[in-house]
Amino acid sequence: MPKKRKSFKFKNLAALFLSALIVFYVGWATGAGKISIGQVKPVKANNGLPAKLDYSSVDLIYNSIRDNYDGKLDETKLLDGIKTGLANAAGDPYTEYFSTSDAKDFYGQLDGTFEGIGAELGKDADGNIDIIAPLAGYPAEKAGIKPKDIIASVDGKSTSGLSIDDTVKLIRGKAGTTVKLTVVRDGTPQDISIVRESIQIPSVKSEVKDGVGILTISRFGDDTVKLATAAAEDFKSKNVTGVVLDLRGDPGGLLTAAVGVSSLWLQNKTVLTERRDGKIIQTYPSEGTATLNGVKTVVLIDGGSASASEITAGALHDNKAATLMGLKSYGKGSVQQPIDFKDGSLLKVTIARWYTPAGKNIDKEGIKPDTEVKISDDDIKAGNDPQLNAALTAVKS
Repeated sequence: MPKKRKSFKFKNLAALFLSALIVFYVGWATGAGKISIGQVKPVKANNGLPAKLDYSSVDLIYNSIRDNYDGKLDETKLLDGIKTGLANAAGDPYTEYFSTSDAKDFYGQLDGTFEGIGAELGKDADGNIDIIAPLAGYPAEKAGIKPKDIIASVDGKSTSGLSIDDTVKLIRGKAGTTVKLTVVRDGTPQDISIVRESIQIPSVKSEVKDGVGILTISRFGDDTVKLATAAAEDFKSKNVTGVVLDLRGDPGGLLTAAVGVSSLWLQNKTVLTERRDGKIIQTYPSEGTATLNGVKTVVLIDGGSASASEITAGALHDNKAATLMGLKSYGKGSVQQPIDFKDGSLLKVTIARWYTPAGKNIDKEGIKPDTEVKISDDDIKAGNDPQLNAALTAVKS
């Protein structure tokens, strides 16, 4: 990685619910691998281990498999399996080995890039997979895909009973290849062939509604600070009376981006500290101009808000720059460092724990909002967003 990396404008709740799918399956990073990416520290850990492991027993197993296995073996897959097992042996769900292809996906999710058709997927009231919106300028729109089109099948495979994630997996593919969708529009089915492209989705969306700035961050990537800063300056120029920072469904990303976003509100304040073995090894202060300092702010969080999202929410809350609303966050309080290898693979390893300015580590606990606001299934079906409505009301009061 070239730099230090540490770990909506939504029209309705359906779009909120599917925020991660805007980049087509960013959920891969929001599961066991919720990410907060950082920098390797010069202090070495685990000095009691030998400089090299004795691999004679591994060679014994390899030779036994090679000589006795009834089937075709692949050398690359065997080596990837050994590396994966070594990382898994740490017993930490966030310490992972990624093969060359998986590493490409990993970085793509941080950058908001994917290969597909460029459309937001949802489910209608009858459980059909449908199009929320084709993304402007991308293949789905160019091919004539329209909002509310029902996707009946993908390359001949029915979507009946499939989840949104499963449908996304079918639609995604290498840029330049073609996927055939059977869509139903106004009750009439039609086949539409679409050539996939490489697509990049910005991590930040913003709007001003009734004098309130709404800043939605879907991930903390390379573009986040630049886009959030531009939005903050736009809010300031329009004299907004308050800001809603929407971090719902945001799985996290770069710690440096979390520091940069937090610094839009914080002037000469601590954003977080990192600790190893309980000792502080680094403190991250706010930086730059706090464009939104003193502007009344509500941060929206939920169970999908993790890692860098929690860093930002915790920093603003502990420094009394914002109140939190929504549901308890995910609870991911460790920092990972990606280490790149020459073959394109990488190791993501936990290097420290992060703490809020008040000295709290939220790992496995999450951050509780000051005001809990729930969302029901009926809200989702009706396209209502009671959390956003409550936040807008709060910043206006």
